[in-house]
Amino acid sequence: MAERKLIIVEDDEKFAATLKRSFERRDYQVVHAHGLDEAMAALETFAPTYAVVDLKLAGESGLACVRALSERDPAMLIVVLTGFASIATAVEAIKLGARHYLAKPSNTDDIEAAFHKGEGDVDAAIVERATSIKDLEWERIHQTLVESDFNISETARRLGMHRRTLARKLEKRRIS
Repeated sequence: MAERKLIIVEDDEKFAATLKRSFERRDYQVVHAHGLDEAMAALETFAPTYAVVDLKLAGESGLACVRALSERDPAMLIVVLTGFASIATAVEAIKLGARHYLAKPSNTDDIEAAFHKGEGDVDAAIVERATSIKDLEWERIHQTLVESDFNISETARRLGMHRRTLARKLEKRRIS
């Protein structure tokens, strides 16, 4: 069996520790980094074949991390985890080199399956569903968050809303 080396880029210490233990029980060598700088430093001595990246890291976007990891090793299988799922960020993550994009909560089984899901499913159900105004607003907020590198103040300015209003909207729709 090929070496299974994983880097987890996650700023939530407890969640990262849980993931790390779970993957180690599955015979992965695991390194944890809190953000992009730590991840890049870890790559100097550790060559992962897999990566799990949180979309919203403390003070920075996980998308920058996805891009850096993918540029470093285009063959690395990267899965993005987020509590702030949106179509806009999913598309950007895939464009930047992620293999898959999962909403939290996701467990080790979900993540490992995502690593190995290389092709789309042509039999995926196409469901007709009317898009609500709230869903459209949510998508626009997330698109603007991506465009402003997850800067809440700048996103609020671009959307023409008060920063606290935006923060409340993000907190209401957050997927834990």
